[in-house]
Amino acid sequence: MILQSLNRCYERLNARGEIAPEGFESKEIPFVLVIDAQGNLVQIDDTRSGAGKQRIVGAYLVPSAVKRSVGIAANLLWDTAEYVVGLVREGGNPVRVADQHAAFRARIAELLSRTQDEGLLAVQRFLDADPLVQVEADPKAPELRQGNPNLTFRYVEDVASVPVCLRPAVIEALSQTAPTDTEVQAFCLVRGESDTTARLHPPIKGVWGARTSGANVVSFNLDAFNSYGKTQSYNAPVGERAAFAYTTALNHLLRKGSRHRLQVGDASTVFWAEEGSPFEDIFAALLGGSEPDDPKRGIDVVRDWLSAPVTGAYRDVEDDTRFHVLGLAPNAARIAVRFWQVGPVREFSGHIRQHLADIAIAAPSFESPYLPLWRLLASTALKGESKNVVPNLAGDTMRAIIAGTEYPAALLQAAIRRARAEQARKDQNGKSVSNVSYPRAALIKACLNRQARLRSTSDKELLMSLDLENRDPAYRLGRLFSALERIQSAAQPGISATIRERYYGAASSSPASVFPILLRLKNHHLAKLDSAALKAWYEKLLGEIFLGIGPDFPRHLDLPAQGRFAIGYYHQTQDFFTRKSPTDSAAANDSTQGD
Repeated sequence: MILQSLNRCYERLNARGEIAPEGFESKEIPFVLVIDAQGNLVQIDDTRSGAGKQRIVGAYLVPSAVKRSVGIAANLLWDTAEYVVGLVREGGNPVRVADQHAAFRARIAELLSRTQDEGLLAVQRFLDADPLVQVEADPKAPELRQGNPNLTFRYVEDVASVPVCLRPAVIEALSQTAPTDTEVQAFCLVRGESDTTARLHPPIKGVWGARTSGANVVSFNLDAFNSYGKTQSYNAPVGERAAFAYTTALNHLLRKGSRHRLQVGDASTVFWAEEGSPFEDIFAALLGGSEPDDPKRGIDVVRDWLSAPVTGAYRDVEDDTRFHVLGLAPNAARIAVRFWQVGPVREFSGHIRQHLADIAIAAPSFESPYLPLWRLLASTALKGESKNVVPNLAGDTMRAIIAGTEYPAALLQAAIRRARAEQARKDQNGKSVSNVSYPRAALIKACLNRQARLRSTSDKELLMSLDLENRDPAYRLGRLFSALERIQSAAQPGISATIRERYYGAASSSPASVFPILLRLKNHHLAKLDSAALKAWYEKLLGEIFLGIGPDFPRHLDLPAQGRFAIGYYHQTQDFFTRKSPTDSAAANDSTQGD
């Protein structure tokens, strides 16, 4: 199913000229050897531009790379400097390099048996005329020796500056390759036609955490994977054409700078539509993948998309175009499929809209109203860093969003666990970090509401902002804790550590053991207030909150109740900054607003 969809994706992209034709791939080639008809090296073109980490290497269409690990196998008309000119790097093995260069020359000789193209003959003459001597005389030789970069050829007479491998006669000769005795013809499971079975599939590159040389989605590299005497990829016959098509399409989607990929935790996620759809261009912005340099990037895209049905700009709720989302993660020498979701655009659109509605919560004035996925996940990790997100959690969360199912149970657990663990953490500026930060509160609210909705429980859905009608004891206890913290801050302006730093974890899990202590402290704090009106206002607020708690404090709160406690605390804290009364002016300027 996945391979068939990628095969169709390749056919569409190839028809539009957006992807490498069959038998070719796009490859970064830093240096191009320009030769004349006699095989003389005219110059070495440096295709690189920019400087430092921003340096960009020119990319060319070249014949598809061979698969190699420790053995010697040469690419056709391009390869590293060791293969192309026999250049031995510092500490290199001269004997091995000589064998590599011989293998490269053998492939050129074999191609010459099918075409006597002028540019190809020039390459042959260059290789016959001691190419290493000519290259060593060029000023760029030290860079070649140090980095062993990829090289290819250009015939000086070609005004279009295309490499020799793209000359029409060479392309025609490459398409005439006849099957060898070792090739096996079989029914291709992807294309549904007879084809030469691909023994090894081209590597997939660009998956975060996988080998830089590439890994495979399909491979059989151990005896335990063999069946009925079938070894390697003969276990699941995929034709050469299909293997090229699906790997080329996937590498194209995963390439650097692709607008069809986003990084979700350890899952490299690619997406595409069967046909052209505006949804392709905004999908990544709607979820926000990897942590961008600009945290507010994509806000306008989300805002315009949410208002599009009203303005009539784009009605994705009526878009039946088939859409695909594929999540890949490293797994030793292979690539694991973390998730795979297929459906019409309107279905994906509806699920993402629901996700955005679920995470919507009152935000501090300096925050964006649309939280990207990476910030939600980072709020569950140590120090709020994306690299510390629990493995598999990101992929499972992404699957829940695009499928419209419950968020993983581990997500709620991780968010609440961090809220309790970070009760005394400070940021890099020394400012106390709120246990229940904006993204963490949004995540807890989303998990609880979706769980209640999909399980059809009697639990009241949590609102975006303070809900005065919510009588849930845990929610009220969270409000009470926030009010007690507020009273302490009003009584002791500039206090470095409030009751949140010492008591939040215990109060949110074992209220009966903590709140009696906090209420006794409250009496001392109220006595320190100079304003009688402010004291009366706080007493009235506490009385209103106590209406939903009952005569006795609960001994223990389960995980969902701890989540409601967190939201009650967050809602009440944010309300102190948005609903200001004349009597609360002294407390309104306190610096404990959630981050």
